[in-house]
Amino acid sequence: MQFSESWLRTLVDPKMTSDELSHLLTMSGLEVEEVEPVAPAFSNIVVAKVVEVAKHPNADRLNVCQVDAGTGTLLNIVCGAPNVRPGMKVPCAKAGAKLPPGEDGKPFEIKVGQLRGVESQGMLCSARELKISEDHGGLLELPDDAPIGHDFRDYYQLNDLKFTIKLTPNKADCLSVLGVAREVSALTGTPLKAPICKTVEVTTQEKLPVRISAPDLCGRFSGRIIRGLNARAQTPDWMKRRLERSGQRPISALVDISNYVMLELGRPSHVFDLDKIHGGLDVRWGKAGESLKLLNGNTVDVDGWVGVIADDKEIESLAGIMGGDSTAVSLDTQNIYLEAAFWWPQAIQGRARRYNFSTDAAHRFERGVDFATTVEHLERITSLLVEVCGGSDTVVGPVDDHVVNLPQRKPVTVRTARAVKVIGVPLTDEQIADIFTRLGLAFTREAGTFTVTPPSYRFDIEIEEDLIEEIARVYGFENIPTLAPIAPNTMRIAPENTRSLFAIRRQLADADYQEVVNFSFVEEAWEADFAGNTNPIRLLNPIASQMSVMRSSLVANLIANVRYNLNRKINRVRVFEIGAVYLRNPATLDGPLAVAGYYQPKRVAAIAYGPVAEEQWGIPTRNVDYFDIKADLEALFAPKTLKFAKADHPALHPGRSAQILLDGNVIGFVGELHPRWQQKYDLPLAPVVFEIDAVALQVRDVPAYQEISKFPAVTRDIALVVKQSVSVQALVDSFVDERQVNPACAIMQAIVLFDEYRGKGLENDEKSLAFRFTLQDTQNTLQDDKVDAAMAAFITAVDKKHGAKLRT
Repeated sequence: MQFSESWLRTLVDPKMTSDELSHLLTMSGLEVEEVEPVAPAFSNIVVAKVVEVAKHPNADRLNVCQVDAGTGTLLNIVCGAPNVRPGMKVPCAKAGAKLPPGEDGKPFEIKVGQLRGVESQGMLCSARELKISEDHGGLLELPDDAPIGHDFRDYYQLNDLKFTIKLTPNKADCLSVLGVAREVSALTGTPLKAPICKTVEVTTQEKLPVRISAPDLCGRFSGRIIRGLNARAQTPDWMKRRLERSGQRPISALVDISNYVMLELGRPSHVFDLDKIHGGLDVRWGKAGESLKLLNGNTVDVDGWVGVIADDKEIESLAGIMGGDSTAVSLDTQNIYLEAAFWWPQAIQGRARRYNFSTDAAHRFERGVDFATTVEHLERITSLLVEVCGGSDTVVGPVDDHVVNLPQRKPVTVRTARAVKVIGVPLTDEQIADIFTRLGLAFTREAGTFTVTPPSYRFDIEIEEDLIEEIARVYGFENIPTLAPIAPNTMRIAPENTRSLFAIRRQLADADYQEVVNFSFVEEAWEADFAGNTNPIRLLNPIASQMSVMRSSLVANLIANVRYNLNRKINRVRVFEIGAVYLRNPATLDGPLAVAGYYQPKRVAAIAYGPVAEEQWGIPTRNVDYFDIKADLEALFAPKTLKFAKADHPALHPGRSAQILLDGNVIGFVGELHPRWQQKYDLPLAPVVFEIDAVALQVRDVPAYQEISKFPAVTRDIALVVKQSVSVQALVDSFVDERQVNPACAIMQAIVLFDEYRGKGLENDEKSLAFRFTLQDTQNTLQDDKVDAAMAAFITAVDKKHGAKLRT
């Protein structure tokens, strides 16, 4: 919302500076984003009259003008403007004047000089040269009553400021100068001088037939016929200035007056060319197959979700959004139908965005516009139209007011004690009553309780907290003391068997991964490709078509991160993310951090792509593989021991992936990206990725004392021949099981696979696995017989379970 300070002060003029006014508005919730002068600095420019114009003797496009600038003598000024003529009044920069800075940032000084052999003693100025408008069609023509010799800045009210305020969606009542003035009046106690809506004399009883077929679209529709207007009449300069300083470009008198009242009172209206309307008007919902060419030149298709105003032949307007081109007014328009309506906010919301544009009207109507003053505002527009464009043959019809479905204002109760508790200030009933009176809120009062009926222009007062907010705003946020909360503070000690997600982040960063934070919204195709999820959780109102579902895995986002970096010539990527995934689970109930029917666990995922380490002379370059990431995982969980079991996953290579088990529970997966997705997503190399349950990673064992042996350890190596279908993990599990059930094997401390062989000397379906056992006793030095007995027990155990034989 943009407006000039001088316009605001015509309605309410508090005794405060511009800076104080800006601060007051900001602290009341109307954030002032910018305050800037309406015109840049310039000096020694006065109102002047062109007395005589003669052709320049040496230039076809130049004129030599005699100008009265109030100095007592005529100035000789050379001018090239196409609209210069005797008798016109214009801004004149006298010798020594400084014009606004140009592109170089330096002021332009006017000096007496020669132009094609003729002396020029000043300069006649256009609006663009003074940087008060973009109009460069010629000199800025001033009214005939402009006082000659008067300082132009003062005459044109250029010592003014433009305020730009940022409004929250609930403050639709401040989308007008009157609305802001109401706020200033309430905050300062300064009397409000609202614009007077004079009733225009009706000179004809002609009405246009109107029918409201959709009461859920339009609650009130007011209109009137006006004939005999002069659309070529000039918009008054004072109105043009106010429009321009509010960010509106003057177009024509009929359009400018409608826009002016919208800015002044917050009432969007529409002016139809009456002669282009076929029959009467019908306010209804659109129908499939209908289309409309709008004022902006776009042709849009409508359906039953979009409201329209139609005549007996075609659609004439998008209800509450934009008028149609077929009934647009022009400079030849003489007869108009003037309309002001109340459109239900929910019937306008989202409609303009559907067509990828926004209008001032839609911006206001979708937030709520005063439904009680359509007739008064129609009279205000009519009086301005008659004043500016009217003539002796102008006739004005009666206001045809159709009221079918208006909002019911339900009283809202606020308790003084509740307001005191929320705001933290000891307010009295008298103070609250004064605040409501200043805000113009009608109320009834009992001891400690107020029942407020919201006015017709306030759509943001529905519950008790809304009134408490109003009390706090007018009381003044900066008047509320800054007090620290008083509460018993108890240090909460984190459980020793749990580590925080921050500790996990630091550990992953130490492992050369960088953290990323991605949206939880992903493409539907990603869910199918990387999670095998054909029924994802869909968003009702996605922010983009490619972000339409909730993710059930972090893998897709990490793949996208890799692609993003590859497109920027980064060939080594190691990133991780800790975030929630979203799964359907009918067993989940509503809770403080839960939504019924949906499970939202935290996951930790990481991906590695490209070289295992930055290029250097000390180690040969090789690409990261499954075992590098497996080692990172084992380091994350240490001292716990992970198990890896073969499993299929839709995102991973079937022969280079595994599910991760901890204490017999599946907690995640790890593996190389499936070649199908590597090709589809244009990845030269296959990245390796893992995803695990964050809770499983957070849980850790409390350190416990274990006796350290003083005696030397013994190592024994064995090579076992097994079928190729037997996994290393199965053999290791058998060794561990045997240690637990056989006391003779309790001396085993560690097992390491150090070799695998396939080839000569073995059958085609066989392989040789070499293990190194570390054995140690805490009570005495191990003897060979005790070591041999333990090793024999281990060999016997795997022979029985897996048919493993010692390799000879």
